[in-house]
Amino acid sequence: MTRSPVTPARAAELTSLIRTTSGESRTTHSPLTGDPVAEIPVSSIADVDAAFASARVAQEAWAQTSLRSRKKALLRLHDLVLEHQDELLDLIQVESGKSRAHAFDEVAHLALTARFYARRLTKQIGRRHRNGALPGLTSISVNQVPKGVVGIISPCNYPLTMAISDGIPAIAAGNAVVHKPDSQSPLIALAGVELMRKAGIPADVWQVVSGAGSVVGTAIIERADYVCFTGSTATGKLIAQQAAARLISCSLELGGKNPMIVLPSADIDKAAAGAVQACFSSAGQLCVSIERLYVPESRFEEFKAAFVSRVEHLALGAALDWDADIGSLVSQAQLDTVTDHVKDAVAHGASVLVGGKPRPDLGPYFYEPTLLEGVTPEAECFAGETFGPLVSLYPYSTVDEAVALANQGEYGLNASIWGKPREARAIAPRIKAGTININEGFSATFGSVDAPMGGMRQSGLGRRQGAEGILRYTEPQAVGVQRGFPVAGPSFLRPRTYAKVLTAGLRILRRTPRA
Repeated sequence: MTRSPVTPARAAELTSLIRTTSGESRTTHSPLTGDPVAEIPVSSIADVDAAFASARVAQEAWAQTSLRSRKKALLRLHDLVLEHQDELLDLIQVESGKSRAHAFDEVAHLALTARFYARRLTKQIGRRHRNGALPGLTSISVNQVPKGVVGIISPCNYPLTMAISDGIPAIAAGNAVVHKPDSQSPLIALAGVELMRKAGIPADVWQVVSGAGSVVGTAIIERADYVCFTGSTATGKLIAQQAAARLISCSLELGGKNPMIVLPSADIDKAAAGAVQACFSSAGQLCVSIERLYVPESRFEEFKAAFVSRVEHLALGAALDWDADIGSLVSQAQLDTVTDHVKDAVAHGASVLVGGKPRPDLGPYFYEPTLLEGVTPEAECFAGETFGPLVSLYPYSTVDEAVALANQGEYGLNASIWGKPREARAIAPRIKAGTININEGFSATFGSVDAPMGGMRQSGLGRRQGAEGILRYTEPQAVGVQRGFPVAGPSFLRPRTYAKVLTAGLRILRRTPRA
């Protein structure tokens, strides 16, 4: 890393957005170099209480703000994100360690998300009319009422988009947010909040607290009207239990052990190139990244050679420029996990085809992109999520076998299929995953913000993006208006007579297509 974009003055500007009175702080370090980045104030439970108290007041006023005003603010945010992308890219790299190209994915995704919800807001949460009980006499409309104050607990691997993009539909729907960014990467989240305020979103509508998840995160769950969490399956289960105890809803995007199937009809060169991006984007620290490759026996050696050749030419680097293909892991814990998974797999009979070593010459947490062959079920990385630049290669004999192999395990977040689109589409419904990408690794669904994204089985609850991504933050409220006489019947008709009239009416409606 040739320069640091975080001066003490700039760090102070950003950390001033944290609600804190504790007087405590902690130091964050860049995974690129291990050097200190900033002193981050720590929030107390009293600070969380204060954040929720002011957020509830702000939310009532914000919910009365017109949809048009909210839309304008989101479109201004879109523009500001693109205008300030250089600093955002620097901060993402410094705090998460990823390459600049992969950091740009976050900037683009945030801009796409802001624009999408701005343009679809009226359609998605505006009042809708439904069929009434008695046509012409009963009119029904449905309001989408904001939940209130949403608690967001965001991760370190996508520290900008998972922090801000998940909250955009929450505030677009009229909620307020109390947010705890990951302890490793708070500055980039704060830079996003700063841009929201410049875009015209009131300060108390989105508030940030800082601290340990076991303390501050728990306090958020105990006070929020809805919780949005991205992280491990183990933590997600605990949050689900806490939310259930309070009878509040939550959305949880959790772990994945995502498979890629190369069909016999696939273009091997394109599949190998796509697999590199699918496996090693953000150094594999992406919940939807591919960790299992299934290739037909007839084309196994061809694919292996093409994939290994491409991996061997990947450039690792720590500079804040566009030259590196892959950056660093985010922490010593992640480096230890990858290292242990590779050693364990080899001890159980696997072979390293490429990579397989840490690179301390580049930075403290760098690890080479690694491909394993012959991974056995006894190995930790066979079914367990690595969340790093490690992928395993397996042959299969029939497509049915490939589908069965892809569905092994407890996860169901993302899957990738390479081959003729018609053939791949026919296979997709058989795969137990919330998103399926054909001739892509994950970007086709992740980048299409009109499409829902989330997991099946142990990979989570709920969906981000699309209409589902904003409706999760609302309660549907039915409003009925009755005219003429009550649904129970007019006073001048006896109940038996009215029942006969209603029966005749129901038979007529049965023959009316839209009734």
